[in-house]
Amino acid sequence: MSSRDNSSSQWTHISPPREQGLYHPSHERDACGVGLVVDVEGRKSNRIVRNGIQVLENLAHRGACGCEENTGDGAGILLQIPDAFLRNVGGALGISLPGPEEYGVGMVFLPQDSRDAARCEQLFEQAVSMLGQSVLGWRDVPVNPTGLGKSAVLSRPLIRQVFVARGPGVADTAAFERKLCLVRRAAEKLVFSSDIEGRDQFYVVSLSARTVVYKGMLTAEQLDSYFPDLSELTVVSALALVHSRFSTNTFPSWSRAHPYRMIAHNGEINTVRGNVNWMSARESILASPLFGDDIKHLHPVVDQTGSDSSMFDNVLETLVMGGRSLPHAMMMMIPEPWHKHKTMSPEKRAFYEYHSCLMEP
Repeated sequence: MSSRDNSSSQWTHISPPREQGLYHPSHERDACGVGLVVDVEGRKSNRIVRNGIQVLENLAHRGACGCEENTGDGAGILLQIPDAFLRNVGGALGISLPGPEEYGVGMVFLPQDSRDAARCEQLFEQAVSMLGQSVLGWRDVPVNPTGLGKSAVLSRPLIRQVFVARGPGVADTAAFERKLCLVRRAAEKLVFSSDIEGRDQFYVVSLSARTVVYKGMLTAEQLDSYFPDLSELTVVSALALVHSRFSTNTFPSWSRAHPYRMIAHNGEINTVRGNVNWMSARESILASPLFGDDIKHLHPVVDQTGSDSSMFDNVLETLVMGGRSLPHAMMMMIPEPWHKHKTMSPEKRAFYEYHSCLMEP
C-alpha cells in the first residue's frame, strides 16, 4: 500500500505490520463482523438495543463496501419483538394487537412499484389464510435514505411490517412459530411462481412471534439512521444480535445482509454445494408429527438463490421447527471432530455417530 505525502510531494510506502507479540501476518483474514449483547436475566431494555448498535458500529472495519464508500455490503440487527412500541404505532394505524406472542410480526421487502407490491401483499395474505391464520394489518416502516450510495438507493426495496394473528387451534408459541414458518415458505412459492415483474424483490426478512430483524444493504454506521424505529426509546429487547457483512461468496444485496431469521455468520461454507444437494435428495422423506401434511409447504427446504449463510439458516430453521432444540440442531450441522477424540464421553460420541447417519457436517 502506498500513499503520498502532500507536504513533501514524495511517495511514502506503508508496509503491513511485521510479526510481533501475538500477531502474525499469516493469521490475516477477511470476514464479516458479528456481535451479541444479552441480558442473561432476560430483562428487556433500550440499553441492550443501543449497546448492540454500538457493537455494530465498532465492527465497521469487519464489513465492506463496493466502489462507493457509502454503499455497504450489509448490516443488520435481530431483536426481540418490542411489543409496547408496536402496540403504539399499530394503534395509530387502527391495528389492534392481541397479547404478546399472540401475534407475529413480519418484516417484508417488497418491490418499489406500487402495483407489484400490492400483488405481493395479496399473495402473502393468501398464504396466511391458507395456513389458518389472519392478517391484522400492514405498516410502512419509516426509512431515511439520506447518505446512502447510489447502488443501495437504486436497489432498495419498499419495506413494510405485517401483523399476523394466531389462529384458532394453535396451541402455543412454538406451534405458532411453525405456522409462521410455513406461511413464509408458502408465500415465497406463490410470489415466485407468479407473473409479478418485480417478484425478485420480494423477501420476508423475518416472520416470528418472538423476534424481528432490521437489515439492509447498508454500512454498519448507516443502520441506526436508516431505520428511525431503532432510535425509539420504547424499542426494547433482552438481546441484540448484530452483523456487519464482508461479501465473499456472493454479491451484496438487501436480502443477503445478516442476521437471517436464526443466525448471523462470519465465515464461508465451502461445502455448501454438497450440503444443498444432500438436503434436496432427502426432502421426499422428511416427516414430522409437528407439521403433518403441512410439511409440503416447507419444500424446497433450501432457497438456492440465497448466500451460503442463508442456506445454512434454511436448514437450521427446518430442524428447529421440526422439534429439535437449537443446540441439538447446531451439533448436527456442525459436529465436533469426534472420530479420534480421545477424551469425549461415550454418550457424546454416540450422539455424533448416530446423527452422522442422518446428515453430513
